[in-house]
Amino acid sequence: MEEINPWQTLSSEIKYDNNWIKLTEHQVINPSGGKGIYGEIHFKNYAIGILPLDGNYNTWLVGQYRYPLKAYSWEIPEGGGPLNEDPLESARRELLEETGLSAKNWKEIQRLHLSNSVSDELSILYIATDLIEGIAMPEETEQLIVKKIPFEEAYQMVLKGEITDSMSVAAILKAKLMILNGDL
Repeated sequence: MEEINPWQTLSSEIKYDNNWIKLTEHQVINPSGGKGIYGEIHFKNYAIGILPLDGNYNTWLVGQYRYPLKAYSWEIPEGGGPLNEDPLESARRELLEETGLSAKNWKEIQRLHLSNSVSDELSILYIATDLIEGIAMPEETEQLIVKKIPFEEAYQMVLKGEITDSMSVAAILKAKLMILNGDL
């Protein structure tokens, strides 16, 4: 069966635009034939997430206050990568900035859309291994706490709902499957 777009766009208006996102409001005819509006957020960067793993299956989590949630969040190292840059280069930069780690081995493990009902944001997740410790260099807008913990503890934090960030949950669950299957 051929996939077709059941939506009809009547008009579009940019409501907000900055260096990171653009918000467009579309006047539409929805799949059932009714008129309505649809808000769409275009992201101008990739969302990059890195799960660092050392030889003893320890990982590093980054804690920070997330303004939209009005709450503190524990996550894998994450950041944005320009769409015109190799995502792996963005991952290398983010890992170093947030944790001080660099890695000799990188493996892309997952691509996912973070909220495809309202945005086109694409996330690319990596596992970084054969790690070298250095000095973290967070951006001025980041007030981070970095902690090294056993991977199994991070996995349990996901199961208990203590880690709720979608990229972190996806990366940790995927890594657990890879470990169980002998792929890591």
